[in-house]
Amino acid sequence: MKRLFEYRVAYSTILVKEVRRFLRIWMQTVLPAVISTSLYFLIFGHLIGERIGDMEGYRYIDFIVPGVILMAIINNAYGNVVSSFFSAKFQRHVEELLVSPMPNHIILLGFVSGGIARGVTVGLAVTAVAALLSDLQVHNLAVVLLVAVLTAALFAIAGLINAIYAKSFDDISIIPTFVLTPLIYLGGIFYSLEMLPEFWRGVSLFNPILYMINAFRYGFIGSADIGLGTAFAIIGLFIVALYLFALHLLNRGVGIRS
Repeated sequence: MKRLFEYRVAYSTILVKEVRRFLRIWMQTVLPAVISTSLYFLIFGHLIGERIGDMEGYRYIDFIVPGVILMAIINNAYGNVVSSFFSAKFQRHVEELLVSPMPNHIILLGFVSGGIARGVTVGLAVTAVAALLSDLQVHNLAVVLLVAVLTAALFAIAGLINAIYAKSFDDISIIPTFVLTPLIYLGGIFYSLEMLPEFWRGVSLFNPILYMINAFRYGFIGSADIGLGTAFAIIGLFIVALYLFALHLLNRGVGIRS
């Protein structure tokens, strides 16, 4: 019982530190995402969307809103953990955590929870903007919340893995630039899967972000190109795989211990 209390205190300490960290500099962590997504809504949703017309029976801006919100959640959950953990590693105080009696899974959960908190916070802010610029409706709130939290968790873990392997501040931007951004834009944010030729439709099915965006879109408009069960299975599989891999890296001290 005492050990459980100690673990809870350790976990909450890391989480509170992470939340305070991004809230203290909210003009750098929250506001830019709100501004950039507002531009997406205005340019793609209204200016270009009016020329495109309806997408699967929905106004174009209403169709892209879920994907744009999830894009903000992904980028911020990932960015929060990769920058925070690498900074801790660079300043060498992460070593104090690793040599403490605190188990590595508590450290992992603490940083990941901080990433989830930032991702969801930014997601709520972007959703508020979307409500002003579109006819935002929620078909299934439980699905919306679950996909948002699970997606934030997945990319928070991925951000920690990136930070573990990174050797310089330049390294923490490589994955977001050359891997994350292409996968997001090719994940069906701005188009329906049915629009693609059969070959590229099959290729798109290997993009895990496609399943997240479609599940999230179902939560808002009740329509998706991918089955909800399949989407949750893919998300869950990636979370478990990345979590176990990140824990393995921490246990071995990869990129941290000399």
